[in-house]
Amino acid sequence: MSVKVRFAPSPTGKLHVGNVRTALVNWMFAKGQGGKFVLRIDDTDLARSTPEFEQGIEDDLTWLGLLWDERHNQSKRFDRYEEAAARLKASGRLYPCYDTSEELDRRRKVQLSRGLPPIYDRAALELTEAEKAAYEAEGRRPHWRFRLDGRRVAWEDLARGHAEVDTASMSDPVLIREDGLFLYTLPSVVDDLDMAITHVIRGEDHVTNTGAQIEIFEALISEGWGGPVPEFAHMPLLVGADGQALSKRLGSLSVSEMRDQGYEPIAITSHLGRIGTSDPLEVGESVEALGASFAFAKMGRSPARYDTADLDRLNAQALHVMDYATARPRLAALDADLGEAFWNGVRGNLQKFADVVEMAAIVRGPVAPVIEDPAFAAAALAALPETIDETLWPVWTAAVKEATGAKGKALFMPLRMMITGQAHGPDMATLAPMIGRERIVKRLKGETA
Repeated sequence: MSVKVRFAPSPTGKLHVGNVRTALVNWMFAKGQGGKFVLRIDDTDLARSTPEFEQGIEDDLTWLGLLWDERHNQSKRFDRYEEAAARLKASGRLYPCYDTSEELDRRRKVQLSRGLPPIYDRAALELTEAEKAAYEAEGRRPHWRFRLDGRRVAWEDLARGHAEVDTASMSDPVLIREDGLFLYTLPSVVDDLDMAITHVIRGEDHVTNTGAQIEIFEALISEGWGGPVPEFAHMPLLVGADGQALSKRLGSLSVSEMRDQGYEPIAITSHLGRIGTSDPLEVGESVEALGASFAFAKMGRSPARYDTADLDRLNAQALHVMDYATARPRLAALDADLGEAFWNGVRGNLQKFADVVEMAAIVRGPVAPVIEDPAFAAAALAALPETIDETLWPVWTAAVKEATGAKGKALFMPLRMMITGQAHGPDMATLAPMIGRERIVKRLKGETA
């Protein structure tokens, strides 16, 4: 079987970490199996969907490297949903309900007071044609519910193993609202069948919904609407580093915000693709490599812990191994391209790519030197070799050590502070020759250079 999966975001907001993890796992599974990844825009809510958010979804997925093989808009497929609804109505599986929200709420309260589960009592199935006409005459418009079989629906879940849902414990789901708007479930099932989706991969909060959706799949298939029913995988949800539910701030962290904050795409995909699995939490060579190594068998059953400290570590790791050819266009865009030796010398100290601007400033100046001991600075100046090459640092520090008697931190830290103005940074053996003798002399004299 050729694998085909789908990611179906709503263009009513920005993609956040939860959305991206769903898209990523779908993409990795498909690509690891040589299959296809479908981007299906769930824009049936025409009032809330916007072209700007839709474009943002495409931009974010492209930036992350999650390119799609097919793309569809649900707003262009209303005729198919109408046809499916008509078939389900004709077969008696989709029935009209005229209950108001207030009436439904009262019934639920009565059921709870009697110790009964607060599920829909199917009163609408008992309505006569005359009663329906009376409701219509007073201005009521029906919402439409799918009549469940009320049985145990079982499937083999790729992430959870054997799973069962008893649809007798559920209310018949509403598929069409009073205003005629299709809710998510029916368009999703129709599209999955029409597009030959083989696997539906999503969060474990959808497990109960899957029981009802499998019945809808089967009802349409029995009407000759394609098939078979897709396989399912329900992933553990994300939690914070403390094991608690993600905070509103973190849970809604958007991809565009993360991009603005300087995170690398491969750091984000490596983090979201490997947390909660048995794979080491290390940056991947590429998103394709992540897909090649993905397997649901590696995914644990416990919630996946989303820790920004891990993301920061992976982001730094991605920069530390980035080659000059990859970095060069971005260095040029920041006016920080000082050559391959510079990049190789500073990349190990970067946390975010934009940090390289500060590193370039150390080389080019101006830098305000920090001189705590003028006598030490004078001795260092006197010992500075005339010839500046790759041997400068070891030759110079040996000469300063001999002249002052300083060694270890007492030798290297004052020199670093005078030359760079900072207590920490890249290897001075790399930086010092790039800074050049003229700037070093000025900085040892206490001049900003």
